[in-house]
Amino acid sequence: MTTTTDTVAAIDEVIGTCNQCGRPLGESPSDDFCSENCQQVWRSANRVVMAGHEVLDQVRDFVARFNVFPSEHCAPMLALWYAHTHAADHFYVTPRLILSSVEPGSGKTRVLEVAQFLVRAPEMTFSATTAALFRMVSEGPITILFDEVDTIFGGKNGGNNEDLRGLLNAGYKRGATVARCVGDAKAMKVQRFPVFAPAALAGIAGNMPDTITTRAITVHMKRRRDDEEVDEFWEEEVETEAAPLRDALAAWVDSVTDKISRGRPTMPPGVRDRSAEIWRPLIAIADAAGGHWPDTARAACLHFVEVANTDRSGGGTRVRLLADLREVFSAARADELPTAAILDALTGMEEAPWADLDGKPLDARRLARELKPYGVTSKNVRLPGDKVAKGYHVTGDGGLADAWSRYLPATATSATGATAQARGVADTEGVADATATAVRPPPPS
Repeated sequence: MTTTTDTVAAIDEVIGTCNQCGRPLGESPSDDFCSENCQQVWRSANRVVMAGHEVLDQVRDFVARFNVFPSEHCAPMLALWYAHTHAADHFYVTPRLILSSVEPGSGKTRVLEVAQFLVRAPEMTFSATTAALFRMVSEGPITILFDEVDTIFGGKNGGNNEDLRGLLNAGYKRGATVARCVGDAKAMKVQRFPVFAPAALAGIAGNMPDTITTRAITVHMKRRRDDEEVDEFWEEEVETEAAPLRDALAAWVDSVTDKISRGRPTMPPGVRDRSAEIWRPLIAIADAAGGHWPDTARAACLHFVEVANTDRSGGGTRVRLLADLREVFSAARADELPTAAILDALTGMEEAPWADLDGKPLDARRLARELKPYGVTSKNVRLPGDKVAKGYHVTGDGGLADAWSRYLPATATSATGATAQARGVADTEGVADATATAVRPPPPS
């Protein structure tokens, strides 16, 4: 005789039961769980947590596939920053991440596009209003990924976004709120919005407020050279490939949150105050991961702390300067030229702006300031008669060749090629008058 219990059991066998709670699956689209909650509980209880150093290695390598970074420390830092978003609530501060460049097309947006598949609760935005961001952060948790932020803080709009600046400033520390009046005139009341949230900001350099940059780790991105290859970015494929990596990262971070939240990591020598505050979450995560990561994180910390936050505005003028400098060095067939000769050549160019910049000609100080964002620096240059003067080189550390290869189109004739035929200040008869001006040594002081 068939009982009711037997009938229910037979039905359950046909329909299936939840692996977590044992109830019938009913109309659940899953073959294993009756609800998303049961699925999450089961996965949490049965997950295999990857070793911290292994998952961070995989995140670092994944990130490095889609960008060429200006330093070996960038990809490891990004892996640690992405990890910290999964435990931000356990830290006192969440360092801002700034991706800047002197020119567009330097890979800033691509970093954010990859990041959205690795961080916790990403909110990718280009032009969200301040009010919308207040609401999203207060209803969090979210990780703000804000692209083209230079259009918000730069130029004419710079003074109209104090509320957004306040959100990003205050949101750096846990428990921070921003008070705002809400409601109509008859029922106005003060509401305090919680604003603590990780934030990555990308934009053209020079327009970011100092109050944000001093709370940030800044990566000065550079345009990729023709010989620097990266993987193709097909968003749907990247998302699919990143999903298990993000889950593994979140699972590992969740397994060590108590340890990293109570950690008091030892900072590298000379890193203190605000810099130590910024780096504490990332170094705590690295210490918990083990392997090479404690040393890797501290090396990255020293690198980024030492990177000067330079004002990098005025990109269009700078590109023109790079192009004209390449013309000067090509005409001179030289690898190095004294600053005085360079300035003579630049200010002597017809239809060039260098003879009248803001009412005065380009001088040595302005030249150095314009070239510094590209990593170009002045060095000693040998002159005839065993004299030495300050000047600029094409090749070597701080030379112009790297900036030319990144920001200018290739040309058939380049100063780099000319250096095979001439070194130092050229003195050949086959150079035009303008070239002679370019290579004339500075007058005695």
